[in-house]
Amino acid sequence: MNDAPLPFALPDVGEDEVQAVATAIRSGWLSSGPEVKGFEGDFAQLCGEGVHAISVNSATAGLHLALEATGIRPGDEVLVPTWTFTATAEVVRYLGAEPILVDVDPQTLNIDLEAAEALVTPRTRAIMPVHFAGLPVSPSALRDFAGRHALKVVEDAAHALPAAAEGELVGSGVSDATVFSFYATKTITTGEGGMVVTRSAELAERVRIMRLHGISRDAFDRYRSTKPSWQYDVVAPGYKYNLTDPAAAMGRVQLPRARQMRDRRAEIARTYDEAFGGLDLQLPAPGDEDTLHAWHLYVLRLPAGQDRNLFIEDLAARGIGTSVHFIPLHLQPYWRDRAGLRPEQYPVASGEFERVVSLPAFSSMTDEQVERVITAVKGNRGQ
Repeated sequence: MNDAPLPFALPDVGEDEVQAVATAIRSGWLSSGPEVKGFEGDFAQLCGEGVHAISVNSATAGLHLALEATGIRPGDEVLVPTWTFTATAEVVRYLGAEPILVDVDPQTLNIDLEAAEALVTPRTRAIMPVHFAGLPVSPSALRDFAGRHALKVVEDAAHALPAAAEGELVGSGVSDATVFSFYATKTITTGEGGMVVTRSAELAERVRIMRLHGISRDAFDRYRSTKPSWQYDVVAPGYKYNLTDPAAAMGRVQLPRARQMRDRRAEIARTYDEAFGGLDLQLPAPGDEDTLHAWHLYVLRLPAGQDRNLFIEDLAARGIGTSVHFIPLHLQPYWRDRAGLRPEQYPVASGEFERVVSLPAFSSMTDEQVERVITAVKGNRGQ
């Protein structure tokens, strides 16, 4: 058995991706060009008829652009789960608005819409649910909540490709916008990158303009023309958020593999569930029978009172890398001090944070590596 240290996550890329990137480089298009156009078309087709897909250089950029396009302005409030990476909240501050942190459901660790009810004010303009670990927030409950309070909905789907709930694919366009991540640890990767999807032609056009300096024509349209086409108009103070062709070329190879790579993650999750079912551990929420869980993360919860850090150190000593998702935002110095937040305001997130450990569950894991993780966890539990 190979006893080399097993990292928490590795990208699932092969020679096809290498060749696609090399071909893109040799084509001469190093910025946004035909591969970007093709990737956007492929992704839109995956999400469903009538969906616009706009690529960006990160999901963070995508969240920023989506919020800006929905009309979030200084002084507005946006509901954000405290159980997320800081990017979800920081993009609200980019626009001069205020992220209002919300506690999470104790089973799913997704945003608690009942807790959110008490935080809605006349300044609340939007809600940004996070589909934690790849388990979707209920779309019907989300629509009902947003509808009653007249809120825009921007979904943080960084973990949720592919995922579905109640017969609706995450990204099919039922919210104002959905944003995916193609970071190295995600189901599919472009190294860095993301995608904004929406059914609103107006919102899509605003995102396209703002992702590249507020220019009314993108570089590909200008430079591919055989006639003089140097003229362009700056119509807004935009940003530099476009994806490159080599990255998009990798994404086009990865995208057809998305379901297969998700299925491998689900297989690993089932194997872990079977192995750990008799231990003193809380297993991840699986979702209902009509839920397609992306299994971006496999998050165990230790018994209350056990030292999580010692557990992580023990697995590291056994050659197994782990991580923690997430350190809730209300515990982070910037967010805590800015709003004077206290752990007792977020009882679920504060308590569950002490218990969570994410195990390796990436699609390129071998069966032998999965068994190594199981052996290490059982060894820690004295079995």
